[in-house]
Amino acid sequence: METELIFKVAGIGILVAVAYVVLSKSGRDEMAMLLSLCGIVMILLMIVGRVSELFSYIRASFGL
Repeated sequence: METELIFKVAGIGILVAVAYVVLSKSGRDEMAMLLSLCGIVMILLMIVGRVSELFSYIRASFGL
């Protein structure tokens, strides 16, 4: 696994966490929840591509 992907996921996680705390403290809990949901979706979209590459590699390795 590339370290670049790990750093991207960690960076998004830190930014979302800080923004969530700021929005939550200001009384905008709905926006904070929407922000955290968007962060999760962004990370999942990044990881889905890598998982697809992994399955393609496994399929090619075993000749399936």
